[in-house]
Amino acid sequence: MASKNRPDTSGLNKLKQDLAAGRPGQLYILHGEETYLRDHYLDRLREQVLTGGLGEFNRHDLSAREMSPHALEEAVDCLPMMAERTLVQITDFDLFKAGEEEYVRILSNLPGYCCLVFLYDVLEYKPDARTRLAAAIKEHGTVVNFVRQGPVELRDWIRRHFRALGKEIDPRLCGELVELCGDLMQNLQQEVEKIAAYAKGASVTRADIEAVATPQLSAVVFGIADAIGEKNFDKAAATLGELYRMQVTPYEIMGAFGQQMRKLYSARLALDRRRDASYVGRLWGMKFPATRLMNSARHFSLPWCRRAVVRCAQTDLAMKSTGQDANELLTALLLELANTV
Repeated sequence: MASKNRPDTSGLNKLKQDLAAGRPGQLYILHGEETYLRDHYLDRLREQVLTGGLGEFNRHDLSAREMSPHALEEAVDCLPMMAERTLVQITDFDLFKAGEEEYVRILSNLPGYCCLVFLYDVLEYKPDARTRLAAAIKEHGTVVNFVRQGPVELRDWIRRHFRALGKEIDPRLCGELVELCGDLMQNLQQEVEKIAAYAKGASVTRADIEAVATPQLSAVVFGIADAIGEKNFDKAAATLGELYRMQVTPYEIMGAFGQQMRKLYSARLALDRRRDASYVGRLWGMKFPATRLMNSARHFSLPWCRRAVVRCAQTDLAMKSTGQDANELLTALLLELANTV
């Protein structure tokens, strides 16, 4: 049984085993946040199933709009052309809102030559474990949840991708890159390619990352908080202005800034109670130890952090309920916090 604190990766492990053995199964449901991994393994599945010169003739795609028990049965019953197997792919179809009985019958009697894949891309996969359909999927198929990867996997993956582009990177910089750009591999791949193309030396430096990487909103807001801690309001205001020019709404910024203040508060509490960065990292589900967050928290007192959390909540409420200009409220909040550090 999977831990309540850890996503179930048994489906991915089963898919890997099937591909390693060269024997893909008959039914897969692919879903999850990590689309890079999902697309990678879907490509590998297609390569193994759609063999021979006429491989693509044995691939049958159905959209959610086209989907019906009759349409699915017709696709599944198509015999392979000059090959051993066919692949039927259904994209963004909510199985558990469809007529259950017909789909239970089809999924329970898939022909041996057919590999049926339900791909959830935009639509979220929401199974109902109480139904006969869920039982049929469990018995005859594999549900693969592509979750965000852990710190070790991300670090090794980033280093491999840099090496493939002729660059080396220090493991600690891998963590900083994830903090700056987020932990989704699709986005990280693009950032790795940009940084590798920019870096002049054999090894990637922090300056290379800062020069060309595109930071996520939480990282930019972290910089605003750091500027406040350094009592550099001009820098904080300039960064805020840049976010406005990028058309990030004050509500998005307020949400990210409020979360950053809560993180700082927890880090300050941890410092006062002699807890380390790994404790705070686990508290917030961070991929890497929260060393930078702890260092930032040293610039703020515990009363200041407590008041900052309260004022963020009050400002957020005022932005949503009073009709006052949201940009002005947010700017006034930053000025107030900067003046009380």
